[in-house]
Amino acid sequence: MLAVLRHRTYRRLFAAQVVALTGTGLATVALSLLAYDLAGGDAAAVLGTALALKMLAYLFIGPLATALAERLSRRALMGTMDLARAAAALALPFVAEVWHVYALVLLLQAASAAFTPTFQATIPDVLRDEDEYTNALSLSRLAYDLESLASPALAAALLAFVSYRELFAGTAIGFLASAALVLSVALPRLAPAPRTEGRLAKTTRGFRLHAAVPRLRGLILAHLAVAAATALVVVDTVVLVRDGLGRGAGDVAIALGAYGIGSMIAAAAIPRLLRRRTERAVMLPAAFALAAVLAGLAAALAWGALGWAGLLAAWAALGLGTGAILTPTGRLVTGAAAPQDRPAAFAAQFSLSHGWFLLTYPLAGTLAAADTALAAGVLAAVAAAAATAALMLWPATEPETPRSIGVHVVALRTPPRRSDPRTRRPDRAARPPRVRRTPVRR
Repeated sequence: MLAVLRHRTYRRLFAAQVVALTGTGLATVALSLLAYDLAGGDAAAVLGTALALKMLAYLFIGPLATALAERLSRRALMGTMDLARAAAALALPFVAEVWHVYALVLLLQAASAAFTPTFQATIPDVLRDEDEYTNALSLSRLAYDLESLASPALAAALLAFVSYRELFAGTAIGFLASAALVLSVALPRLAPAPRTEGRLAKTTRGFRLHAAVPRLRGLILAHLAVAAATALVVVDTVVLVRDGLGRGAGDVAIALGAYGIGSMIAAAAIPRLLRRRTERAVMLPAAFALAAVLAGLAAALAWGALGWAGLLAAWAALGLGTGAILTPTGRLVTGAAAPQDRPAAFAAQFSLSHGWFLLTYPLAGTLAAADTALAAGVLAAVAAAAATAALMLWPATEPETPRSIGVHVVALRTPPRRSDPRTRRPDRAARPPRVRRTPVRR
């Protein structure tokens, strides 16, 4: 897997991703402490609103930014977005009102919504070999999971010497380093998209691609199962560990770590698994497995039979299932879209997959306030419905030829011209070519 780092361009892009993720992890911890400093007992409400703003930015701004920046250099776009994120992070320590936090978080996440899909769409152009690209996807997934484990520990170590406001400086340094690494490489040029499309058509191109390609429809529904499992872990872990099992605050981090370890195991196993099986054969069983684990967890909670070991096992299994779906996602989108449509396709996938959290996060929080078993049961039903719908919409056999959206699809779908039966006169396209006869000199 690490052999892919021999590619200089990808190595720098991967380093940019790692340092940006580290900065984001520091910002997550610092933002929690800033919200408590500003709002006291209402800090949870502040963080909940900030999380909702993050998802709204991912849902709406990503495709819009991709359409507006279609004619720009991808390297310039990603570097500019990193600089915008660094500026937002540097401004956060100086806020005095809660609405300042919301405005800066919206700016930071809007820049991330433009950066991330562009970054994802760039990797398959840098790594043309399918096995190398699959290894890169696994490395990316491992980077995300390691960030969720290492960043809190790094933040805790730094807080022993500095205040939480200095953590935002570390966040800005991460984004600046990411910008420098991105701007230091030369990226392949994309063929320009057709000029006949209007602004609205450009914005919706990725969504139309997902609606047209069956395996992408199945992919988005599989991401709903991921959102159901992730929402339970993110929102309800602290309640289950502290109130349900009566354990300490440190065990909350251990439970979240079990989820991350499960995802990392899946990411490490995916490259070898995809050499023998298709993405469908990996992702759909994982979606059904998520529903089964959530249903078993709901039953254990209802009967009062969930112990500490059972919770860790369930969280690891949920991490394994989510990793098995998230890791091959980039490969599936790349194989379904023509090169000029990949930025729009990745932006739509990023937007749609994160949009599910606007449904599952409120379900996990609201229902758990009444009964955690009820929350797990409802989310299990959501995951099961999503997996079943994905199975029905994603055919077992589907052409692997990349699709192109816009005038290209119209051209492919236009039937050949035929004779008009009313006039019995053939169209020009149906006429045989005229043969010009040259007289032969004798």
